[in-house]
Amino acid sequence: MSPDLPPVVPSVTAELVGALPPRLRKRLDAGVTKLVARPAVRDGDTVRIAVDDDTDLVLHAPGGAVTRADAIRCGCLLAPDCLHRAAAASAAPVADEAPAGDPEKPETPDEPETAPAAAAEAEAEDDAANAGRRAAARAVSDAAAAVLAAGTDGAGAVLQAELLHAAHTARLAGLPRLSAAAVAVVTGVRAARSGDPGYRLTDLAGALAGVLGVAHRLPHATGPELTDLRGTARQPYRPDGSLRLYGLFSEPVLTATGYAGAVTWTADAEGRLYTVSDVAPGGPARATGAADRAVRIGDTSLTHRELSRAGLAVSGATVSPTGRLGAGAGVRAVRASGVAWRAEPLDRLWAVPAAEQVSRALNGGRDLLFLEVTPVGAVRETAGDCLLADCDGLSVLLTTAHDDPSLPCRENLRLLAAAGRGRLRIVARLVPGPFPRALLLAAEHPADPDARVDLGLDRLQHADLPGGVVAPPDRVLPAGDEAPLHLLRRRVHQAVSGGRRVLAFAGDRPGDGARLRRAGLATAGDLLDDLHAAAADRSRDVFGRLLPADTDRFGRSWLAAAVYTDAVERALCADAWGATATGAGGARPPATPIH
Repeated sequence: MSPDLPPVVPSVTAELVGALPPRLRKRLDAGVTKLVARPAVRDGDTVRIAVDDDTDLVLHAPGGAVTRADAIRCGCLLAPDCLHRAAAASAAPVADEAPAGDPEKPETPDEPETAPAAAAEAEAEDDAANAGRRAAARAVSDAAAAVLAAGTDGAGAVLQAELLHAAHTARLAGLPRLSAAAVAVVTGVRAARSGDPGYRLTDLAGALAGVLGVAHRLPHATGPELTDLRGTARQPYRPDGSLRLYGLFSEPVLTATGYAGAVTWTADAEGRLYTVSDVAPGGPARATGAADRAVRIGDTSLTHRELSRAGLAVSGATVSPTGRLGAGAGVRAVRASGVAWRAEPLDRLWAVPAAEQVSRALNGGRDLLFLEVTPVGAVRETAGDCLLADCDGLSVLLTTAHDDPSLPCRENLRLLAAAGRGRLRIVARLVPGPFPRALLLAAEHPADPDARVDLGLDRLQHADLPGGVVAPPDRVLPAGDEAPLHLLRRRVHQAVSGGRRVLAFAGDRPGDGARLRRAGLATAGDLLDDLHAAAADRSRDVFGRLLPADTDRFGRSWLAAAVYTDAVERALCADAWGATATGAGGARPPATPIH
């Protein structure tokens, strides 16, 4: 995936790849690799790539995205049915076919149908998924299972295009949640194949579990569950009157889908959280630059960096269900004074016990944690240094939210680990796991408790540390990930990267299932054995020839293992923090048996 190219909507990629003859499809992945290596020149809404000395490939992206197949033009002799156009679409980030809307205009729900027949039809559709939606869910499930069976190493541009085509079909069938989940899988696969530093195997595994889970549950869902599985293409904004907001912190946004920007978190006097965002296609430079852009609310000239420390008085406010503030023409906002974290009303956010905050996050609420910790020192992991901190007797591992070297997250964390100061108030994002872990987003300044540092945007200096820098000691990570569950989790992740064949090898340690059963995880042992059996299952025809692998069975076995692993990890996370988890949040188990 090349961030130099404009995003392309899924239907365009599916159309261009689908039009290729078989001989060119076999060469598509090599064509993508060659095209990404060529320099791209942007001129307004047009991006030009010199395929060779005599041939140019042009992508026209009005509004920032390529929305039509004829907007990609090539000057070679085989055009328009050439390999270059399909390669460009396959190398570009995936755009949203149903954009979130103009940030300057609040999104509103669609007007209700007035005709009785239309209302009756809509009500009937809410009772159960119709045939079109069931077919769309089946198409997405088959395409996603094929990607899983191939793994990131084998899921080339053709398999990606088939999943994008299924995503487009799901969107046309009125299933925006399923469509978005399928697009997220393609984005993750492209990030893995291109060596994107922001790629995380756990994120792709979660995306695959999400799309397969929704596709599996949707044909059997009814009523409110069906409404939830269908999702919404646009977030509705509701009037919320006048608000007095206090800035908390800002964080950079840098996604594998090619979007970047900043989000500023604020709170009102009752502790309710609201966000102001500025996210658009771009890379790390836009993520850092967005912090100094003016927020898009009313006539205020506050930047995101300033708002994180100041306040905002809003009249005629509109708010989405996720707490995002709208910026419509009727919204008015002016700058107001801010307060320190240890002053009211922000102080009450840190008064909630950590276990209660974790329980809220695991049960579907905000995943932000407002903690008061004492830094202990640095812990070395394979992914880099982390900060070990004490939170009221509980050892918490704080890691960076972004690893991109253009963002100051990792260096700031190292300096905080070396500061040697007493208790610090921090804002972090929960990371479910058997050991208390969170992503560090913001913290009090180590030399000034009335100031704060946004770890992804502000850059600490050695001179900011009280008493100079002390070399952080090497520490060993506490043994919190030794639970046998990792035997199942490892196979779940291996299937995502290596595909079905990795688990089909004879040397897959058959004793792992027995070890899980000895530890009291009999279901995990059965799921692991079934996953290996599904991977190795290859039937033969009457002539003894191998038949194509049953990707549907393998996908269902893998989904069962992934859902079980997620549920147990959430339970272990709740136990580690002393919290409770009811299973309302995160990846939910299928509504009907998988097998």
